[in-house]
Amino acid sequence: MSSCCLSGAVHGGKPTGRVDQIGGLQTYIAEPKNGSKEKTVVIISDVFGWEFNNTRLLADEYALAGIYTYLPDFHEGDSLPHSFLQNIEPPLKKREQLSVTEKATNAAAIPTTLGPWLVKHREAVSRPLIDGFINTLRMTPGTNTIGAVGFCWGGRYAILQAHGKTEGSVGGVDAAFAAHPSLVAVPGDFDPVSKPLSLAFADKDSLVDEKTRGSIIDLMSKKLEVEHEIRIYEDQVHGFALRSDWSSEADKKAMDEATRQGIEWMSKYLK
Repeated sequence: MSSCCLSGAVHGGKPTGRVDQIGGLQTYIAEPKNGSKEKTVVIISDVFGWEFNNTRLLADEYALAGIYTYLPDFHEGDSLPHSFLQNIEPPLKKREQLSVTEKATNAAAIPTTLGPWLVKHREAVSRPLIDGFINTLRMTPGTNTIGAVGFCWGGRYAILQAHGKTEGSVGGVDAAFAAHPSLVAVPGDFDPVSKPLSLAFADKDSLVDEKTRGSIIDLMSKKLEVEHEIRIYEDQVHGFALRSDWSSEADKKAMDEATRQGIEWMSKYLK
């Protein structure tokens, strides 16, 4: 069992959005100044969920860029506690300082913490919630184009949403951005991609290694009909785009650049 998304730091700052119920799910909403839903984004969180401060602050950044942003509780009140952030796959600098015993202790916590959670929130359970939420937005007055932005656990579901909407189905977005997606299937999750897709990987991600990244790059390069980009961030670990340690100038810069990557992608392809 991999560590999926359990690493990183909690950021300070107070989110400025509001909470409402959309499509039966509690949802954090960050609105642009003009209130327009012309460009709409759904953030699919990591395992730490919709109440995680970092993710809400990120939603506010998208709203400042003029994008109406939803951050739903796709875990239905069952996100993992933030106390696990520093226990498993911590930031690179701290990880390099851990003793063999500390690494073994952290690794032992993975099956009991993450395994049952992943079973409970498997694709057969989570994807219908995400598809249904996006379908609700499609019917919301004022909504034009919709993008999916996902991180770690949610990164894979953003990729799945980039498969687009087929006749008679629900879900599917107009563009997607995924940062350090976990548990991806190659080629299965990428072959059906039909909508613009931007990917951000960490070069020291323990979940998507160099060989896997190479396979994804090769596969996407052959999809000439699909707009896409893939960026690899040096000296970064899994979770960097959402949970980087702001005390590190290099880590904060990487996180800021990944945020800009996602926002610029959505600004370009949501019309």
